[in-house]
Amino acid sequence: MEVIASAPGKVILFGEHSVVYGEPAIAGAVNKRAVVKIKKSPTDKTILKSHDLNFEAEINSKSKKYYLKKGKPGIIRYILEALYQHHDHSPIEITLSSNIPIGSGLGSSAAVTVATLAALYKYHGKKFSRRTLADDAHNIEETVQGIASPLDTLVCTNGGLIYLSRDRRFQRLKINFHTPFVIGYTSKHGNTGKMVKDVRDLKENNPGTVALIISSMGVLTNSGKYALLNNDVNKIGELMNINHGLLDALGVSTPELSRMVYLARKKGAIGAKITGAGGGGSIIALCPDNIDTVASEIAKYEHILKTKFTPKGVYFQVKQ
Repeated sequence: MEVIASAPGKVILFGEHSVVYGEPAIAGAVNKRAVVKIKKSPTDKTILKSHDLNFEAEINSKSKKYYLKKGKPGIIRYILEALYQHHDHSPIEITLSSNIPIGSGLGSSAAVTVATLAALYKYHGKKFSRRTLADDAHNIEETVQGIASPLDTLVCTNGGLIYLSRDRRFQRLKINFHTPFVIGYTSKHGNTGKMVKDVRDLKENNPGTVALIISSMGVLTNSGKYALLNNDVNKIGELMNINHGLLDALGVSTPELSRMVYLARKKGAIGAKITGAGGGGSIIALCPDNIDTVASEIAKYEHILKTKFTPKGVYFQVKQ
């Protein structure tokens, strides 16, 4: 038996950083995916390999240790934790493929974690709901990273556009938002934990001012929700530009991220902003009419993806 599970990456459209302080946020699944295949191992060892990411490792899930044959550990830690918590430690062969850039703020770890868990659950015949899958995946991300937003695993599990409210309830927005956008991402990976701490320090040193910025981001996110529900593309772009300014005020932008944002706007993107924690990572540029022009300009300096939101969340199949 072979089980195949796939989960999408994600972008945060509105609300990064302010969500840490109880404000709402909106994130969406994108049509870039991680795929995990699990089958019985041909040897007495659990083997993990990925041609896309150029790594191979032998794993002892019971002792939570691995021997890296080639590549870098990175994403292996999430798969190892999933095996440690949810596998019976019998020898299996795991193959990972992904077209989500690692460390770019596009939810690669959440997508891999969700896909790994879904494949494991089906391999063991375990019944599960999307909510329990998202919660279990969030627990793994939090264990590995020390801090993690539940939004990432919610989006990677459910697909579509997800609104997370102030009382931590999530709503899947029932809309068809097909406007394409460009993701620009740098070789410099952002450190989410460090950026969250930096914003916290800034808030402690300037409590009144930063509190106003954070509450403004909450108001903006709710405005973004209504713009999405009304399919008001121009308003969404306008709000993205304002949101970027607020994130810049929190000190999470970098020269590389700012260059991509302003290049995108100059070439016709109607909205462009950091997506994710900042300090490196990615920007998102909304491009209803000229996606190729925007993409080619950013590609002169950094990496790019052309993509769209997708309604499709995690899915799986079993081959006997």
